[in-house]
Amino acid sequence: MKFIEINNCYKIYKNGQTAIADLNLEIKKGEFVFVIGATASGKSTLIKMLYREEKPTKGEVIVGGINVAKLRNSKVYKLRRRIGVVFQDFKLLPKLTVYENVAFGLESLGLKNEEIKPKVLKALEKVGLKEKFRSFPNQLSGGEQQRVCIARAIVNEPKLLICDEPTGNLDPDTSKEIMKVIDSINKDGTTVVMATHDKDIVNRMKKRVIAIENGVKISDSLKGSYKVHESN
Repeated sequence: MKFIEINNCYKIYKNGQTAIADLNLEIKKGEFVFVIGATASGKSTLIKMLYREEKPTKGEVIVGGINVAKLRNSKVYKLRRRIGVVFQDFKLLPKLTVYENVAFGLESLGLKNEEIKPKVLKALEKVGLKEKFRSFPNQLSGGEQQRVCIARAIVNEPKLLICDEPTGNLDPDTSKEIMKVIDSINKDGTTVVMATHDKDIVNRMKKRVIAIENGVKISDSLKGSYKVHESN
């Protein structure tokens, strides 16, 4: 079953730079897909279009049956309720505990505490941090902070988890642990799309790999490897 469809998509910025050129892509429900490419290749633009941080200049971006390209700004929040996003920078609120950071989004949706608590504890258990729910971000390691971010992203049980360089600030061993968490979330049925520069992760995990270069899809392979030329 198709979950993401990108049809004849272009993204041209106001300065004339073409970030995405005539991209066509399908991702099935439950897939785990790496998007790879050198700096400024267009991979981050592609990721941002999925959660409507960027709008395509032309073409369709369909996520879970919603044409994101035509979605009104006032309706974007409804899309993002169905999507979890994990960034390279942790973006945790320093004065809130782990529990409060994960609960924050649910509170903004107007959920009651009796609805929020089991969701937060379930998400924290999934990422292996249930025992640290009272800790503050500055009491955690970098890997633990990223686990909190993942818990925050999955607390509302999204159908799609988007990861934009989630291991970029982490050492290799910690990166492996984070990828185990993300892989387990995918195995539970969540579609995962991840942009990364990390060759070791891509080559080790043997998932579908889409390579972008100068805004153009240059390869798309199941159980692929990282083969993008990095000189640019």
